[in-house]
Amino acid sequence: MANNYHIPVMLKPCIDGLNIKPDGVYVDVTFGGGGHSREILKHLGLKGTLIAFDQDPDALANIPDDNRLVFIDQNFGFLRNNLRLKGFRQVDGILADLGVSSHQFDVAERGFSIRHNADLDMRMDQHRDLTAAQVLNSYSEDKLHKIFGIYGEVKNAKSLARAIATARLEKPFTDIDSLKIAIAAYIPKGKENKYLAQVFQALRIEVNAEIQVLEDFLQQAAEVLRPGGHLVVMSYHSLEDRPVKNFMAKGKFQGEVEKDFFGNQQKPFNVITRKAIMATDEEIAQNNRARSAKLRIAEKI
Repeated sequence: MANNYHIPVMLKPCIDGLNIKPDGVYVDVTFGGGGHSREILKHLGLKGTLIAFDQDPDALANIPDDNRLVFIDQNFGFLRNNLRLKGFRQVDGILADLGVSSHQFDVAERGFSIRHNADLDMRMDQHRDLTAAQVLNSYSEDKLHKIFGIYGEVKNAKSLARAIATARLEKPFTDIDSLKIAIAAYIPKGKENKYLAQVFQALRIEVNAEIQVLEDFLQQAAEVLRPGGHLVVMSYHSLEDRPVKNFMAKGKFQGEVEKDFFGNQQKPFNVITRKAIMATDEEIAQNNRARSAKLRIAEKI
């Protein structure tokens, strides 16, 4: 299953960025198809450990039979506590690939893809309560406007929110086709796929609280990494890249870096990648998902 699940993006730069020690402890917080994890295991010796996180039950089928691997079926927003439960207080490197796996788009009933009709679900973790249908049917028009504008960067977010609030009065949204029909008049001609992808992105981020989870994860990563340990994060849109860039550079998500009484910067990381690493043209030709990927690496001070 792993082969068609998800081709790992920027595999070599990710592994190089972790700076793996054979007997170290490493964490892949987005296991998915296991591509990055398998490569990490190749660089570990018999005493090395890899801890892999994934909240998606479909990922379980991809776990390799390797006693150096510890699998945790949880969201990486609970990184610190889950590591402690397994007896790990500090680790040598952490990798996060923030993209939705191509497998999740291909499984129609998960509701991530604009290509198939399915229930408006979009939960990465099936134990979560909130679905895309509930967002569309219960959020105020103002809240929908904000979600589509901020998380989807949808140009006509205000009129889109009004169209949804009006349409649900007649009939609540249940599936993807019902949403497409209700907003058809607001989709720019010739840009249907891009527009719908933005709408779906906004819903997916809201349903899974992705930005909040990412910020929680970054703060916990700074706590659990050993000095000299590397944090390697790959993001796919500016909403994710911005907090990653800011936190690596300043130790916070907004404002300037804090300084102590003597003017020394108070921050957990030194940035290794001054500019984000991008995929090569060759890799993009083989794997279209790599086109928008940005890789950033930092070292724990």
